[in-house]
Amino acid sequence: MHPSIAILPSILDNDFYKFTMQQCVVKLFPRARARYQFINRGKHAFPEGFADALQESVNAMAQLKLSKKEKQFFADTCPYLDPVYLDFLQGYRYDPHEVKIVQDGDSLSVHVEGLWYRTILWEVPLLCLISENYYRLRDEQRINDAAVKQITKEKMQRYNELGATIAEFGTRRRHSFEVHQVVVETLKQNAGKGFVGTSNVYLAMLNDTKPIGTHAHEWFMFHAAKYGFKMANIMALEHWVDVFRGDLGIALSDTYTTDEFFESFDKKFAKLFDGVRHDSGDPLEFANKTIRHYQHFGIDPLSKTIIFSDALDYNKVKRITEHCKGKIGHSFGIGTNFTNDVGLTPMNIVMKMTEAFPEGQEWTPVVKLSDERGKYTGEPETIDLAKRILNIHV
Repeated sequence: MHPSIAILPSILDNDFYKFTMQQCVVKLFPRARARYQFINRGKHAFPEGFADALQESVNAMAQLKLSKKEKQFFADTCPYLDPVYLDFLQGYRYDPHEVKIVQDGDSLSVHVEGLWYRTILWEVPLLCLISENYYRLRDEQRINDAAVKQITKEKMQRYNELGATIAEFGTRRRHSFEVHQVVVETLKQNAGKGFVGTSNVYLAMLNDTKPIGTHAHEWFMFHAAKYGFKMANIMALEHWVDVFRGDLGIALSDTYTTDEFFESFDKKFAKLFDGVRHDSGDPLEFANKTIRHYQHFGIDPLSKTIIFSDALDYNKVKRITEHCKGKIGHSFGIGTNFTNDVGLTPMNIVMKMTEAFPEGQEWTPVVKLSDERGKYTGEPETIDLAKRILNIHV
């Protein structure tokens, strides 16, 4: 094994919403298949031998398994994850054969294919392994742990002064697990009332804090493949409620633009869900739309919450807090600005579902139509088709 490759420390070193979605897929779509593809948004040039190093990291994941302590943490902390699912997860093993990694010069191709209930766990670990191996193989020197700790402490103190509620969402583009651990540990130590948890389940367990998250774009993208674009939001929300019965009540709003989402987010859903998550487009405009939507149904916006999670830093959080204060509940999921603020350029990388194969159907291309055109993913023809069906003109 290459001495400098990144190795994940635990099967729980992943974002919480991957496990919550996996429980739903195991229950509702056990025969569905999925394909995912790495997208190098930042046009990063990968050093020679990168694919081999990443393959070694991926191969090492086959040894990961849920320990008794980890299973107990999940059972105690997340009672809505049922015992059948936790038993399933205890028996789950990553299969590296589901991942295809190819390097051509300085460009990298990564594809995942297999049963959706299995492949759903790959995305976040692959991204953080790509990021960590990138810095290791380029031998780029970061600031030391003491400096990371001081920067994180100062950020959290400023958020506490704002009265902002903060969760850490930085697994996928972190510099390294070591930096991530220092960040979460520091946030917990300097939390005040502001720090509520982390999206990373393993670090939540190590630091005795709460795992945070609900679902991701792929949940809605798969539903479009199975039920059509018009029914995607409605069926995705219905199925979420069917499984979690009111728990995990933050709905992601921008898979097919916010305007389209709110057409589906009727009074029933607006009352059932605790709030919505903002992940693209102008956050203040989104806040205004959300407030108006709740008011239209006679719901007090202050009884609901918006989770803002789109490339946040202090200045954005301050602007959003000042705008939302006294109007609607608000909280923030901050990622790369916490886990990759180490004196180097953070990577801009994502991994998205590209096709889904619902049981009894066929491979169907899937797309994401965020409120920000630069975040669209999918084949141009399918994007155009979705926009025509949903009457989207931007």
